[in-house]
Formats: sequence, C-alpha cells, structure tokens
Amino acid sequence: MKMKSALLGAAAVLAFAPAAFAERGSDGNVKVLYSQAVSIMNAYLSSGTKDVEVGSLVLEPLAGFDNEGTVFPRLAAELPSVENGGIAEDYTSITWKLKEGLLWSDGSAVTADDVVFTAEYCMHPEGGCAQAARYEGVSSVEKIDDLTVKVSFSAPKYNPFTAFVGATSPILQKAQFANCLGAAAPTCTDANFKPIGTGPFMVTDFKVNDTVELAANPNYRDPAKPAFATLSVKGGGDAASAARAVMETGEFDYAWNTQINPELQNQMKAGGKGQFVSGFGTLVERIEMNMTNPSADLPEGERATAKHPHPFLSDLRVRKALSMAIDRALLVEIGYGEAGRPTCNLVPAPIIYASDNTDCLTQDIEGAKALLEEAGWTVGADGIREKDGMKLKVLYQTSVNPVRQDFQAVIKGWWNEIGVDVELKSIDAGVYFGGDPGSPDTFQKFYADVEMYANNFDGTDPEPYVAQYTCEKAPKPESQWQGENINRFCDPAYDALVAELLQTREIEKRAELIKKMNDMLTKDTYTVVPLVDRGRLSAHSTTLGGVVLNVWDSELWNASDWYRIK
Repeated sequence: MKMKSALLGAAAVLAFAPAAFAERGSDGNVKVLYSQAVSIMNAYLSSGTKDVEVGSLVLEPLAGFDNEGTVFPRLAAELPSVENGGIAEDYTSITWKLKEGLLWSDGSAVTADDVVFTAEYCMHPEGGCAQAARYEGVSSVEKIDDLTVKVSFSAPKYNPFTAFVGATSPILQKAQFANCLGAAAPTCTDANFKPIGTGPFMVTDFKVNDTVELAANPNYRDPAKPAFATLSVKGGGDAASAARAVMETGEFDYAWNTQINPELQNQMKAGGKGQFVSGFGTLVERIEMNMTNPSADLPEGERATAKHPHPFLSDLRVRKALSMAIDRALLVEIGYGEAGRPTCNLVPAPIIYASDNTDCLTQDIEGAKALLEEAGWTVGADGIREKDGMKLKVLYQTSVNPVRQDFQAVIKGWWNEIGVDVELKSIDAGVYFGGDPGSPDTFQKFYADVEMYANNFDGTDPEPYVAQYTCEKAPKPESQWQGENINRFCDPAYDALVAELLQTREIEKRAELIKKMNDMLTKDTYTVVPLVDRGRLSAHSTTLGGVVLNVWDSELWNASDWYRIK
C-alpha cells in the first residue's frame, strides 16, 4: 500500500479543483443516476456499493483514498505516521487528530466523542455492522481530548488505515445515533435516511429505492464548495438506460456503473453529449456458493444459517464442477470487451497481491461431468443428475442487469450440459443490494443456492477484504442479516491466517498470506467462483467538470470539486 505524506495527499486532492472555483451553490443542480436505487444512507447497514457511495456525499471518514489509491486526510488534520508520532513504532496503535473547527451540517461541533461512538456503533455485537471487517483487530478506541482519538490494536497491525478510512467507514454523529446501538440500528429510519454529516451535501428528501435530494451543506469546511446548490440522485432502471440518459439524451450529468456491452458503448459515444470513464481496480464479478441450506422448508430464522449445511454444495466436487463448466473468456467477450478480463482470483490487484491462480481459465465440460459422476451424481432419464433421490437443481439469483441476465443464460446452458437443472431469478438491484432485514431477496440473506454480484475493497491493501470471510461475519438473524461473509464459509485455519495477517509488517509476507487466503476461497474450496475482473465504467456529461474516476474508493469521492462547464 502506498503511504504518502499528508501534504502530498492534500496537494493531490487540491489539484483536481478547477483553477477559478465559483462560490458555493452558484452552479445550480447536478443530476446523478444510479441504476441500482439507493436504499439507505448509512454504510454501516448496507454492503451495497450504491448505498455506500451516495451516503459518502454526506458522511465522511477521517481519511480516504484518492484516485491512485493513496491515503489522504479528510476530517483528520494530518495523516498519522510513525515519523510524526501518529502511529506507534510497534504498530499497536494509531492516533488521529481532527481538523479544528469542523462542524456537522446542523452547526454543532465534530468531536472525538463522535469518532469513539462510531466504533462502538459498528463493533456492537448485536448491531450487524456491514463493515465490521474494517474494525478487525481493534481492541479499543479512546478519546484523548476533544480533537484526538487513539485506536489501539490487540496486536501489531501493519495496515492501521482501516477503521475510519474510506467511504465504507465514515464518522456518525453521536447525538443523532445515540439511541441506535445494537439491535436498534435498523429501526432508526430518520437517522439512516437523513444522517447529519460533514460532507459537501446534506439530505433534504429521501425516498427508499427511488430518489435522494440533497442540498449544499452550509457548514462544509471549504466555504467555496460545493459549486452545486443541489444534487439529485435518481435510482432504478438498468445500466443501458442510465448510460443513454447521459450519453444520448443529456437528461443526467453522471451515470454510475454503466455496465453495458462494447457494441452499445460505441453506439452511445456517437450521441456526443457525454463521455465514458473507466479504469481497472479490484472489482470482481463472481458467483458465491451457499454453504448453508436456503430451503423454504426450513423454519424461518434457520434457513441459510450454519444450523443446516447445504445438501449438495457442501461437497467440494459439486462446487468445482460448476466452476469448471464456465467459459470465462466468452463471458468477457459477451459482457465487457476490453473493460473486462477473465480471472480466477477474488483479489486481482494490486499485482503484488494477485495469486498466479489460472486453473479456472480453461473450460472443461467433460472434466466437470466426470467429477459429478465421481461424487455419485448420475444422469436420470430427464437428463438431470440425481443422487439418493435428490435432483441436482440450483436456484441461481442476481440483480436485474442486462449483462448479468446474459451471463445467467449462458451459464445455465453450460450447467444444463453437465446435468444440472437451473432456475434463474433476477431481483431489482435496489432490493438485492439494499440490506433490508425484512426482505427475502437481499444478497446477504442468500435464499438461493448460488448468487452472482461484484464488489471490491477500499484502498490498495486487501486486508479488510479478505478478513470478511471469517466465521463470525456470516449474516444471520442475530445480526439483522448483516455481515460480509456472504456464502457462510467457515474454516478456523482461514481465521488464523487473518489473525496472522493483522500483525504482519513485511509486505512480501503479507502478499504471501493474502494469496493463500485468496486460493483457499477460490481454487482450494470453490466457495467463491470468480468470473471477470471488471473495469469500472461510468459516464458523465460533457458539461460536468472536475470528474476524476476513483476505483479505490467511492466514485463520488470528489463531488465537492464538481462544477458546471459553461
């Protein structure tokens, strides 16, 4: 991970601002389109990228990652380091100092109490924090004075820039969320939909899975920013219509995640009203194998939990056969073109952390059939394999998205070819990624056998990402179905590797551990089946200035610097 000085980080951010910035609010309204509608503005209660990113317009961390993956201070006065005394020489603590004079959007002061409370909120055992991996190894968070917080670790921690760093770990206002700890967290709808923040904008109206209306924060720390008086986020539709609304009709200024095939991209470029921005980071489209039984025949509260292992996906040979049947190169050709690369890795970048795992890149239909035969699954009269009276049938779910539905169709064909019966299910993205504990259709609840989606990690160090797969992070009723270990993978040996990684300083050794964990999840167990290393692809109007694509943090990371090109 690159760790530059606070001055360098701050200079990099300032470089993206236009030379002559107008006064706050002088550029009117900017319209943003998310094809996956926003469900909540609190990143701690959603693993959905769309919720984290739009929420980042309001809630900010102490530090973020710039477009090169470099850590830079946001609410912090400077970036802690060993040299300035902010990081202990033995890496057992990091001390943060807040900028002086910071205000919440309601005009009250931001203090160390808010930071300490935020840790208490996410680390509460009954809270079901969706970002708990960012607090891995944290033993305490204590207030030193009104502007200083010390984060201590249970053992030396080489990468201390996890808690309170990046859009997935923002600071909450204690006064607003004080009654929202533990099991009460999802019940605080006013706070979760309209959080009081420090970011460039504040929420004025929120409609779940529809629209978010925001206005410039009158107490934002830079009096000249943001240039836009209001920002509107519209959700829903699909990636193609979102891209078209910028590139061809000009109805919107920015469209996130315009996941469309290369042919459509070229057609839309001719519209002349926008441009695509793209870049490779750590975004991997994958299939997760459910290690637990999602059957509706089980009592509610026990479905898709560790109480009931999956009846056939618990067999490594079945999971491996499903992976072997997939032609990843064809998936890239169908869905991404140059914006995608076939991959067998959950962690594809930075290059030092990427395993040389290439076993899955060659499709092997006959090998998959043989493996299922070995596992005792024989082909019945209807062409579907069966064993002990059970049919080999999978429910395969994902979000509504043209590329994903194309993937579902071709993968279903390959799985049919090896004797697997496949039922396809597509769910509105706002619901699928929404995190509502009452919904049966969230990807966290995982009421299916296999599911497909993509996500990535903040910054350039994969530590919090690989730490998501420890046993205790599986979503379950007791955590309001929040948790990052989506497929319920559980291996004490893996948990031990995470613990070792937390206290390993040497970059080569860290890389070795991360590659080992990547391989355990992929080629050793096939609980995670990577498909495509996806480049980010979004679109913005030719009249929207200041846009700098960031694949290491929120795409809206520098919305305070956006302005209208006259």
